[in-house]
Amino acid sequence: MCKQTSDKKPTFSVRLVRADAGSDGQRIDNFLIRECKGVPKSHLYKAIRSGQVRVNRGRVQAEYRVKEGDEVRIPPLRVAAADEKRVVPAGQFPIVYEDEALIVIDKPSGVAVHGGSGVSFGVIEQMRAARPEARFLELAHRLDKETSGLLIIAKKRAALVALHGMFKESRGRKCYLALVEGDWVNDRQHIRLPLEKYLTRDGERRVRVRPDGKPAHTIISKEARFGRYTLVKAELRTGRTHQIRVHLAASGFPIVGDEKYGNDQTRAAFARGGFARMFLHAHTLEIPHPLTQERLSLTAPLPDVCQRLLERLAGS
Repeated sequence: MCKQTSDKKPTFSVRLVRADAGSDGQRIDNFLIRECKGVPKSHLYKAIRSGQVRVNRGRVQAEYRVKEGDEVRIPPLRVAAADEKRVVPAGQFPIVYEDEALIVIDKPSGVAVHGGSGVSFGVIEQMRAARPEARFLELAHRLDKETSGLLIIAKKRAALVALHGMFKESRGRKCYLALVEGDWVNDRQHIRLPLEKYLTRDGERRVRVRPDGKPAHTIISKEARFGRYTLVKAELRTGRTHQIRVHLAASGFPIVGDEKYGNDQTRAAFARGGFARMFLHAHTLEIPHPLTQERLSLTAPLPDVCQRLLERLAGS
């Protein structure tokens, strides 16, 4: 319910909302976006970070997944004024696979998967704008803004819930290609380093290795060596935020172009040579179909800019 304040900008009153079966498994930020239509996403994320949004009377993070029966406290939130509203442009992305249950696209680097935290809109908002007839479109997982490659979007609630369960249980295989700084020697190596999220003094979200962090497991395989650089394949066995980036950096092999965990001088040198992105690409995906259980094996080829860089390194 909305009410008018003295400056004539409508706000939501405090509400207690009971999550139903249709919301089970949905991230709290997406739950709020649907419950609080017209509220700027930046306000929603700020309310979550400050603890104004509570689930069963406790604070949660934006990654929290709502369970059926959860009591969600939604604080007073200002609806965007007419002059604040921005039109989301319809986005067309290369489609790798699509059926009645899901879409798998090849996301380009530099595009956020969703709006929020300073980003007005992302892939999911652009997809919804491009398909106004679609009754349901939700991200099944996340990719960092600078990471390219395979991204799954669910077209049905049943598919979304099944995919969430699949990823939580580490079923299927998600493999990435990364160019790292350093001469990676081992053909295959398991990295098991627990990870913890934290905020910098500037309020930026980061991840670090901590003994009391959440378990994280990445399998690294050597693909090709280029002198001081190595192309590796990273297979995720868990799905922590920035997992591949932090595991490789903590092992002494930061990803080329990684502005959070990489080498600034290396990133600047590659940018001067025309490569101005992070070299991390979601390359292959092998999962059972969330509804039919049919085996899906999908591939997104390396972007041309990444392939040209490898050819340049091979010839130098």
